[in-house]
Amino acid sequence: MVMVYLLFALIVFALMGVPLAFAIGASCITYMGAETPQFLAMIPQRIWSGSFSYVLVAMPLFIFMGELMNESGITKRLLDFCMYLVRPIRGGLGEVNIVASMIFGGISGSSVADTSALGSVLIPEMEKRGYPPEFAAGVTVASSTMGMVVPPSIPMIMYSMISGASVGALFMAGLIPGLSVGVLQLIVCYVISRKKGYHPVQPPFVFKEFVHTMVYSLPAILMPLVIVLSVSLGICTASESAGIAVLYSLILGMFIYKKLTVKKIIIALRRTLISSASITIIIGFSTIFTWLMTMMQIPQIVSGFFLGLDMPKWVLLLLIDLLILFLGTFIDVSPAILMLAPILLPVMREIGVSDWQFGAIFIVGLAIGLVTPPVGMCLNTCNKINGMSVTKIAKGALPFIACNILVLLGTTFIPAMSDWLPTMMHY
Repeated sequence: MVMVYLLFALIVFALMGVPLAFAIGASCITYMGAETPQFLAMIPQRIWSGSFSYVLVAMPLFIFMGELMNESGITKRLLDFCMYLVRPIRGGLGEVNIVASMIFGGISGSSVADTSALGSVLIPEMEKRGYPPEFAAGVTVASSTMGMVVPPSIPMIMYSMISGASVGALFMAGLIPGLSVGVLQLIVCYVISRKKGYHPVQPPFVFKEFVHTMVYSLPAILMPLVIVLSVSLGICTASESAGIAVLYSLILGMFIYKKLTVKKIIIALRRTLISSASITIIIGFSTIFTWLMTMMQIPQIVSGFFLGLDMPKWVLLLLIDLLILFLGTFIDVSPAILMLAPILLPVMREIGVSDWQFGAIFIVGLAIGLVTPPVGMCLNTCNKINGMSVTKIAKGALPFIACNILVLLGTTFIPAMSDWLPTMMHY
């Protein structure tokens, strides 16, 4: 009953136009004021304790790193490099879009940043070269879902805060599912492009140009590798690796590419502060939500409900997948992790699913919500770029979202997809 009351109040406040973070807080305060007024005095303490986490230090640093790389003009260099990578298969800008998302996602750790940075360049260019607008927008938003799955992943950091699992292990858990999404989307894109004649006649391969592009892009391409290995090998913590990544980005932008100025650094800082503050406020208010659920023993009740269904394990896993997909359609990634993870974790642990595997399942599932109406943050970002309706963009993304769903099912029913790498790294 508590869960229903809180969700109903949250929906009412959201429909009134209250920002999500404050809608979460207002729903909790409304319930506490009516049922447990003695707990109201604890609200500031719970907000502070939820936001004050060492793990969260990595989040603004990774966001800042991504902004610095954007301001350094890294996008164009990545695209030049990707053009050479897909040339052996006579690939066009559709394949370039997906490969660039794989690499850029490993730099920014954010799907929305991926859509914004690559979409603003690639969508107009794809349309100029004869790609239908729906296809150009669809492949852009769908491929950007890899940004929150491949390491470094900001949602994985938030999930780590709740589950207690190692950030490095979670980065490794998301690597194979994230790359699998990319490979499947490449196949779908190639088949569609070949069938409909989107592939252009490519200029001849010039080895000298390839070497030049490779050398010029290599420092940026190595960024995800530096981050992942430094955390996974235990050389430093996630927060320390994020600090190293920021320093690396500054050196790269100012002294190697020479595109990063003090003015651009200030712009990057301002965007980082806005993004980080928004997420931190959501985390703070969501902490009250999860605290209330813990006080009312909601996780135990939900766990008992699922386990009491007396269904085979595969049916329970499928039900949880459907629940994540459904709620991800209406709730943004950050609050979904903070509100659902404490409820579903006990269930998954009880049926023998590791925290790593559930983290991968959770993030892959929520990534699909980024490209499904009505909330779909990547859809809305793409809408601002090309002015196309959210429904049309989602329609163009459907063939590629099928790849995400296939990977979600694989991650759910093949534990090795998420558990093998962390185990190999001795976590």
